[in-house]
Amino acid sequence: MHEHEHNDVNAMSQRRFFTVTILNSLITLIEFLGGVFSGSLSLLSDAFHNFADSASVVGSYYAHRISQRPQNQLNTFGYKRAQIISAFLNSLFLVIISVVLIVEGVQKLFKPEQINGNLMLIVAVVSTVANLVSTLLLSRGSKHNLNIRATYLHLLSDTLASLGVILGGILIKLFDWVLVDPIITIIVALYISAEAYPIIKKTVKILMQGSPMVDCYAIQKDMMNIEGITGVHHVHIWSVDENSIVFSAHINMHDMLISEAEKIYDPVAKLLHDKYGIEHVTLQAEVERGKREDLYLDSRNDIN
Repeated sequence: MHEHEHNDVNAMSQRRFFTVTILNSLITLIEFLGGVFSGSLSLLSDAFHNFADSASVVGSYYAHRISQRPQNQLNTFGYKRAQIISAFLNSLFLVIISVVLIVEGVQKLFKPEQINGNLMLIVAVVSTVANLVSTLLLSRGSKHNLNIRATYLHLLSDTLASLGVILGGILIKLFDWVLVDPIITIIVALYISAEAYPIIKKTVKILMQGSPMVDCYAIQKDMMNIEGITGVHHVHIWSVDENSIVFSAHINMHDMLISEAEKIYDPVAKLLHDKYGIEHVTLQAEVERGKREDLYLDSRNDIN
């Protein structure tokens, strides 16, 4: 992506973050008041979700801004992981809220309360429209950015919750089925947890320097096909964020001048970038040293 296109995308994301924040703040206030006066737990739970969403969007926005900072002597890989941290915290918060709502929902099953179905229905319709607009605003950026995806899931879950509240309001209004309110709350909370867990798992893997889904033995085989390389060992591969893969390896070559060795580096970098999507490559040239070592060095002292 060209620099001006990258800046346009960032500017668009910032505008959408701001619009979504305003929408969610209004939804939160409306649903909270509606939940209090109607007595609906699912409406109150949706209000708390929207409050979490507003905080999530603000946090995601600032994480997005921080991630654009350039590399410096304090952070030589830059600040891309600010968005990974934000995605992890947002998803973890979603799971915690879901657990609380499940507990409240179970209690309401045994002690149902009278609910104003008309007010519940009106507020839910308004909330659904606003949540749907917010979800659509962030849907595009959620495909390639964990930070935006975590926020998008907040909004998507609230849209579904609002639809559930509408269904509950209709059933309460027509049949006086007050138990449907906590049941919907529990179902939505379980769905939210199921959607948030994969993001938590992926962000933890990135923060723990886990290897991305790349076949390093296939990389070794491809690199060995490049003329001049006689061995590949001591490999490390990790992600700075979900889109930036870093690779380092020791490669054995014939004894040659450094200027000749440099001619081999470019084909390796091109291969790794074009075939495996690896952006940053660090190679250490050797002749005989480490030639009998495995692809992954099994040593407690190995940190590079």
